[in-house]
Amino acid sequence: MKSLYIFVLFLLFTKVLYAQKADDVVGQWYSEKNESLIEIYKTGNKFYGKIIWLKEPLRDGKPKVDDKNPDEKLRNRPLIGLVILKDFVFDGKDEWSDGQIYDPKSGKTYSCYMELENKDKLKIRGYIGISLIGRTTYWTRKKD
Repeated sequence: MKSLYIFVLFLLFTKVLYAQKADDVVGQWYSEKNESLIEIYKTGNKFYGKIIWLKEPLRDGKPKVDDKNPDEKLRNRPLIGLVILKDFVFDGKDEWSDGQIYDPKSGKTYSCYMELENKDKLKIRGYIGISLIGRTTYWTRKKD
């Protein structure tokens, strides 16, 4: 009976540690060139990210919109508030994968994974097909 109790405690402790590590990516991140601030958040067991700030939020005196979107109906969406990271799942070790990243500058969506280099540096790898064909960028955690 005692060994069952210890095993249950071990499982609960492992689950808490797993949840804490999975949530390490949650927060606000500056893009590589500090042009935007993206808030990464968790819904259910998936992670998402939306633009919450732009260095240059206006174009011709009006808020920037998603004008490069291939879907004409979506081209008037404001960039601030736009979800650009979708459906990431924590792999249990050190990577958030199976997600997508949307590039509002090109209007293209790519497969993507994220990996923490350290607590304040996030590696983002967008790719087509396999991860060898893609581009990596690094985001920096916003300090309060």
